Amino acid sequence: MIVDANTSEPISGVNIIGKDLYAISADNGEFVIKNVPAGKYRFEITHIGYAHEHFTVEIEDNDVEGLTVRLKESITNLDGVELLGKTEKRKAQELSTISVGVDEDFLKQNRENSLMQTLKKIPGVSTITIGSGQSKPVIRGLGFNRVSVVQNGIKHEAQQWGNDHGLEIDQYGIESIQIIKGPASLVYGSDAIAGVVDIQPSKIPLPNSFSGEVNLLGETNNDLFGISTGVQGRKQHWFYKGRLTYRDYADYKVPTDRINYENYIFELHENNLRNTAGEEINASFSLGFVSDHVKSETFFSNVNAKNGFFANAHGLEVRSSSIDYDTSNRDVDLPFHRVNHFKITNNTSFYLGQHTFELDLGYQNNQRDENSEPVPHGYMPTPPNSRERIFTKNTYSLNLKDTYSPNDGHDLVFGINTELQNNNIGGWGFLIPAYNRYSAGVFIYDHFKLNDDLHLQGGLRYDAGLMETKAHFDWFQTPINNPDGSTSYVYLQRSQDKSLEFGNLSGSIGLSYIHQNTTYKINLGKSFRMPLANELASDGVNYHMYRYERGNIDLDPEQSYQLDVDIDHSTAKFNVGISPFVNFFENFIYLNPTSNYYETLQIYEFTQNKVLRYGGEAHAGVNVTPELRLDASAEYVYSLQTSGPKKDFTIPFSPPLSGLFSASYQFKDIAFIQSPRITADFRVTAAQNDIVPPEEVTEGYQMLNLSANAAIRLFENSEPTQFRIKLNNVFNTEYYDHTSFYRLIDVPEPGRNLSISITIPF
Repeated sequence: MIVDANTSEPISGVNIIGKDLYAISADNGEFVIKNVPAGKYRFEITHIGYAHEHFTVEIEDNDVEGLTVRLKESITNLDGVELLGKTEKRKAQELSTISVGVDEDFLKQNRENSLMQTLKKIPGVSTITIGSGQSKPVIRGLGFNRVSVVQNGIKHEAQQWGNDHGLEIDQYGIESIQIIKGPASLVYGSDAIAGVVDIQPSKIPLPNSFSGEVNLLGETNNDLFGISTGVQGRKQHWFYKGRLTYRDYADYKVPTDRINYENYIFELHENNLRNTAGEEINASFSLGFVSDHVKSETFFSNVNAKNGFFANAHGLEVRSSSIDYDTSNRDVDLPFHRVNHFKITNNTSFYLGQHTFELDLGYQNNQRDENSEPVPHGYMPTPPNSRERIFTKNTYSLNLKDTYSPNDGHDLVFGINTELQNNNIGGWGFLIPAYNRYSAGVFIYDHFKLNDDLHLQGGLRYDAGLMETKAHFDWFQTPINNPDGSTSYVYLQRSQDKSLEFGNLSGSIGLSYIHQNTTYKINLGKSFRMPLANELASDGVNYHMYRYERGNIDLDPEQSYQLDVDIDHSTAKFNVGISPFVNFFENFIYLNPTSNYYETLQIYEFTQNKVLRYGGEAHAGVNVTPELRLDASAEYVYSLQTSGPKKDFTIPFSPPLSGLFSASYQFKDIAFIQSPRITADFRVTAAQNDIVPPEEVTEGYQMLNLSANAAIRLFENSEPTQFRIKLNNVFNTEYYDHTSFYRLIDVPEPGRNLSISITIPF
């Protein structure tokens, strides 16, 4: 036990350090070191405000019990000390970009089935959801490859171009996320034309420490069970982190017993959206080194998932299928996909005087197999197996950045980003060709402090890219009528060997001004995005969307100009803010339905036109009492095509006007229950009447979610265990999300769902 020498009161948080042994005293002053071999040991006792002490103890056959160490207060006369540093909030205020920081508490309290569903509560952020565990980010109405997702400094690269392809990222163990709303190509390169979801590296553990946690999750709507266990530790300079996650879930339920797709009525057994069950197994480990001048961490992760696709969404062949989809709500039948994403990244920083050098290296392998029933289509005979489409993507990344601070007024950043992608294809269903993609960019950026409260940021970037598509021929012959009346049987060519070069100059300039409790920001940016392989060279049937898609090899890179303004006023009791924006695309790329058909399927072709967008977010919050907190936010985006075949229409997946009202009440401790809190979220979403054919109008809706959380100390001398209960869609409302993938086939969002999560630290 550790006690005060004068008062004999126990002291918590005292470090007891020996060779390869370590402990921290609990609230009652006690500490325990287990499994110590026999021998003689010397320990150092340290705590702020007390003089260092040492003691030696000899361990024989039994543990030593009843040892008491008395610490004496230390009295030290200090000269004047100037503390130099900035909080994360202050750093964000000084930047002109519009960003939102998300901490670990937010992620735990709002955790949903996927990372992006967890972030939906943030104004301006929505998702394209595919089933229970898959979703992709949408920022201010733009998604797919227009939003860059970055983890540990490396851009996440998978098959994110597809409507039904989610993110392969384990949301457990994430401590901090920075969301940038608006053009961010200056630092992040292509694909950051609409914004960035930047998943920050987790904090380095304290010296001579070990900790961990077990997360348990259960949900009623899809009978989900999930467990995630993480550990981390550190000696002096070396540290490590590890995590294992497993999730298993059944078909999820919707508040209807039938859907209408292509004028066919499909009955749903017990409200189950058949074949949407799945399983995920994820693992990660990192090893790092830190000293006064170097910090380096190597991160390994593998995300593996098998998910079913709603059977009725994969064409109309399900009507004649021999599969009994209603036998079990936990099995995964055809169609389904398997995805495995393996990632290695290294982040190394060198601190050399006025320079900080940062080197990020990354390798990713994404293996995606899409399986469906082997059904003949058109001239294609019955396929030999169920492997419809196979994608094997390897990505190599290198980022180098030098932050140079010549004086108190400037922070100059010089950077280089390079990336190589190799994507191979297989399976009997062609949609996009195999390709290689090379890209490299160089940028310079300056943060100029005009005075303590006035900051100017600006920079320029140049990028060069090369896309090489590979030739592909059908594996079956198609009859072709010749001019002379004869018929030839040929293997149709779907794609060509083609090399396309791209170049682009982008940049941004912005100003931030902090006046007492109010921050003013304005930022003007130009961003770009290289066309993707599917936009350039797709030529096949997409059975997930029941249409024929054709690329355009003559597409130019997208270029976007955006003006952002942000005003935020915050005090201890009240905060209010508004973030309007205006955005113009010179050549927005989108998939346009045509009047032509291929084997009864409508042909969609990629094209470009001018698009004007504007909108923004507003938020307000007040601490009515020390216990009661009220918050409100709203978001709105309007898009208008100003040229092309769909002139005066909007763009697909444009989210409607939406508002979120929240009330949170913090109770006092009740017996052994610590910090109990309840929260009610009421979302009001307007109808989306601004559509682009063949989209249909989506009706508005209102939905209530409730949650409660508290802490309970289950074990003596341990951190409290966190309990959370959430009830989503309290009234089992049938509603449609305009940005949902399944909304296109008349499938509503999930019904009522009760979830219980427990976090047990150790």
